[in-house]
Amino acid sequence: MRHGPVCAFHGELNRIETETSARGSYTMMEIIYLSLTTLVASLIGTATGFGTSTVMVPVLLLFYPLSPTLLFVGIIHLFGDIWKMILFRRGIDWKIILSFGVPGLIMSYAGATISLSISPDVLKRILGLFLLSYVLFILVKRNWKVSRSIPTAGTGGALSGLFAGVFGVGGAIRSAFLTAFDLEKRTFIFTSGIIAFIIDTTRIATYLSGGTALSKDLMTALILCIPVSLAGAYVAKGIISKIPQSAFRIFVAIFLALVALKYLFVT
Repeated sequence: MRHGPVCAFHGELNRIETETSARGSYTMMEIIYLSLTTLVASLIGTATGFGTSTVMVPVLLLFYPLSPTLLFVGIIHLFGDIWKMILFRRGIDWKIILSFGVPGLIMSYAGATISLSISPDVLKRILGLFLLSYVLFILVKRNWKVSRSIPTAGTGGALSGLFAGVFGVGGAIRSAFLTAFDLEKRTFIFTSGIIAFIIDTTRIATYLSGGTALSKDLMTALILCIPVSLAGAYVAKGIISKIPQSAFRIFVAIFLALVALKYLFVT
């Protein structure tokens, strides 16, 4: 009996050490999952101009609350924009960027006010129907494209921004409208990157000013995931270089169709 308290103490100590060890391995598994998710999301997001948030947000929500999830993904998304601009810098076209991007940014705020009065589930299904209809149209009309004049680019940008504001999904909408111009691959990706960079900078500043912060575990994961996102973007560049220009729009359309089906049938 005299050794009972000592044995009890050692038993409790062993239990705490076991729990601590288990928690450490669990955190490491989280980091591995996040790194793999970042790699896949960066590859898809770079190649198509959208999809990073679509891939990453559901995975992070398995482990973390919504606010830090949005901040984490926003930062990864921002770095993805930077990689697009660096890796595809030869595709810069200021005429498209200014005539398409500026009206889009302005109209996105107008669209956001409209979305406040409509059910999010209804909006997602409308968006899914729109994207799927557009994909089917360009699959049938392979040679169809919109003139790259300043008025048409401005109109396309304004509609893109309006739709993005209404539906709250900027990347897929922007890619859908940019494919209508049948842009050269590098121009398409660079333009997507620079417009998204402006939007992401604004939303990250909003998250931070609102008090959202990352835990120590998430900060560690973020530091590891940033170079992983560069690796994903670099792999995407290699894949894009092997896709003929004539097939690039169809390549993007396939991913648009997948997103459309998700919005239509996955609640």
